[in-house]
Amino acid sequence: MAKKRARKAVEEEEEEVQTPAAPTGFTPPLTRDSDVPVTKKLKKKWTNKQRVLVFGSRGIGYRERHLMENLRTLMPHSRREVKKQKRDDLRVINEIAEMKNCNKCIYFEMKKKKDFYMWISQVPNGPSIKFLVLNIHTMGELKMTGNCLRGARPLLSFDPQFNEPHWAIMKELFIQTFGIPNYHPRSQPFHDHVYTFTIVDDKIWFRNYEILGADGKLSEIGPRFVLNPIKVFAGSFGGETLWQNPNYMSPNLMRSLVKKNMMGKYLQRRQQKDWNAKRGPAGMIGDPTNEIFQTEANDD
Repeated sequence: MAKKRARKAVEEEEEEVQTPAAPTGFTPPLTRDSDVPVTKKLKKKWTNKQRVLVFGSRGIGYRERHLMENLRTLMPHSRREVKKQKRDDLRVINEIAEMKNCNKCIYFEMKKKKDFYMWISQVPNGPSIKFLVLNIHTMGELKMTGNCLRGARPLLSFDPQFNEPHWAIMKELFIQTFGIPNYHPRSQPFHDHVYTFTIVDDKIWFRNYEILGADGKLSEIGPRFVLNPIKVFAGSFGGETLWQNPNYMSPNLMRSLVKKNMMGKYLQRRQQKDWNAKRGPAGMIGDPTNEIFQTEANDD
């Protein structure tokens, strides 16, 4: 009668048969000792919490409204607000911005349905700058070939003249207003377009370009406009005047000079007409030889 093998020996033989051989180059799974602390991934925080209130007054035109919408599209850290009544004081905007939890404000206003102004202010303590906006062209109007991803962070390029004192205030306010904060929830973590602020004839020319490559090639996206600075105030939407543009000429004065120029041309034409009337045919001296051939006819 055959002897029964021990159960432990049988189980060891089965394990040897069923266990496949480890392949060559096999790396065992990573293990961690219980004493080693777990390393947590650091979550990148959104610390620069700049919020910009972008809105306008009643009575702005369609082109100005489209420009305001373009800026809202380019600035994911902007917030909206309904149009403000013209009769309300500008200092009311500080309260509106505080209710919207915004510390920057871009406010557009139209006067006489012709003159378009833009305020950029730090709420609630200032400073603030008032601009006259000229040569407005929106993104839908230009139809440029450039394009950028919505929410992408822009690079800001400034003219070397911004190192002067009054231009330096504007530069800092532009950086804090148009620059998208890092790690903003609605922003993209890369740069694919650039804003350029160029000073020509004491005016700021704004352009928006797409970055095509590392070699510096650009393609314009839009919008484009020109800012003519008027005053820099110490407070938000008012206060002491820190700087005033000596070369600024109000649109009303420009229209008045154009009318006076046209009036001068009219007066010149009127004087020329009166002078021609005075020196009419009676005062003109004819050719005296014409009288030789004039003879009186005889009645016979």
